[in-house]
Amino acid sequence: MPIAVGSQAPDFTLKSKSASGVADVKLSSNFGKKDTVLLFFPLAFTGVCTTEMCDVTAGLSAYSSLGADVIGISVDSPFAQEAWAKQHNIGITLASDLNKTTAKAYGVLLDDLLGFGSTSARAAFVVGKDGTVKYAEQTATPKDLPNFAAVKAALAK
Repeated sequence: MPIAVGSQAPDFTLKSKSASGVADVKLSSNFGKKDTVLLFFPLAFTGVCTTEMCDVTAGLSAYSSLGADVIGISVDSPFAQEAWAKQHNIGITLASDLNKTTAKAYGVLLDDLLGFGSTSARAAFVVGKDGTVKYAEQTATPKDLPNFAAVKAALAK
């Protein structure tokens, strides 16, 4: 069960890989500056995850105009995430939760996904500039996409 709206968002520092190298992605670096949309997804190189991240990339300006950063988080390595992003032109920041502590902290770690072991569930959170959770959703199944209209509505408040 995802952490509750109104609770303090667990801070994290995760690794991200891009052409410029490996970098830290720290949630609290946005505190006081902008809202953050966190999109947990099970695994790179899978159909629904690819569709979700490509759709979010295509609509990234809508999030920017609402004053928000978007971070996609999965249990894949940053190197796998980088290869996937290049192959599918995914333009959002992808962060590796390889040790699964962030998914666990947000209450969205699945014990086992189709025999592959533990992964993050598909989930969406809006974290306000003040570090509190403004929106939280875990989809019923990993095949379901989050309610992006509700995510944008939470950002617009």
